[in-house]
Amino acid sequence: MEYINLGRTGLKVSRLCLGTMNFGPHANDEDSFVIMDRALELGFNFFDTANVYGWKLGEGVTENILGRWFSQGGNRRDSIILATKVFGRMGEGPNQRRLSALHIRKACEESLRRLQTDHIDLYQMHHVDRDTPWEEIWQAMEILVQQGKVIYVGSSNFSALHLAQAQYAAKERHFLGLVSEQSLYNLEERMIELEVIPACRSLGLGLIPWSPLAGGLLAGILEKQNEGRRNSESLKENVQKKKEKIDAYESLCISIGEKAADVALAWLLNNPAVTSPIIGPRTLEQLEGSLHALELKLSEETLKQLDQIWPGPGGEAPEAYAW
Repeated sequence: MEYINLGRTGLKVSRLCLGTMNFGPHANDEDSFVIMDRALELGFNFFDTANVYGWKLGEGVTENILGRWFSQGGNRRDSIILATKVFGRMGEGPNQRRLSALHIRKACEESLRRLQTDHIDLYQMHHVDRDTPWEEIWQAMEILVQQGKVIYVGSSNFSALHLAQAQYAAKERHFLGLVSEQSLYNLEERMIELEVIPACRSLGLGLIPWSPLAGGLLAGILEKQNEGRRNSESLKENVQKKKEKIDAYESLCISIGEKAADVALAWLLNNPAVTSPIIGPRTLEQLEGSLHALELKLSEETLKQLDQIWPGPGGEAPEAYAW
């Protein structure tokens, strides 16, 4: 495993981040524990979750699974950088969601209880809250940092404008502010190249791509369909819409002798702006297979062909749309 600084901080995280969204809905406690234990053995030290994962209102299913794993001891908690999120609806009340100071405080306390830990290493805002002023958000985060309940603060699904607004407000308060942004980013979804990636680079934020395999679209989906593996109806519809591109992509992967999922991950890791793509394995095989991407170096010709198959927004703003 390789390690890299998280943005402008001195914190070292593994080049691949273990995503836990499948823990609960698709992997029970026993299977989740096996995956996390093996991840530790393989050198993963960066685990990502969220209070809404598990998708049962207010229950924090996935966080509870991590908490039960930590409770087994063996230095599990101290071995990882633990990231979770706040924003999503955690109850029926109007203040049980979003980023009010009240909800941030209560959500943090509830996450700590479920996770059976006394601190969160990276507390991420799961979405921007346009109705709450930054002064209120940062005051709440500052208190959590002062109390030792949170060490670093990150964002997820922010635009470049929101990243800049957040950092300006934090600087006015002499606060570290954001250290990372977690964004949708993969070969198919490249919109953040326009403004979010330049903003992360300028502001010193680590970039944590989620859905690096586009929900399975970039994982050799045509081959899996031919083998009779089941896929969701929405994924099947997406495959039909983009079959020509997917076919060209999988053919390119075959021509260079690499698996489609490995090429998709290696493409992300080739970008110096990327810190740690999030992988969300449901099985040990998927977890262990992801490591090959760390060793895979794509040639300039292959990168050029990937750009032709999956073109981005044309570069960075404003050159992407202006002379």
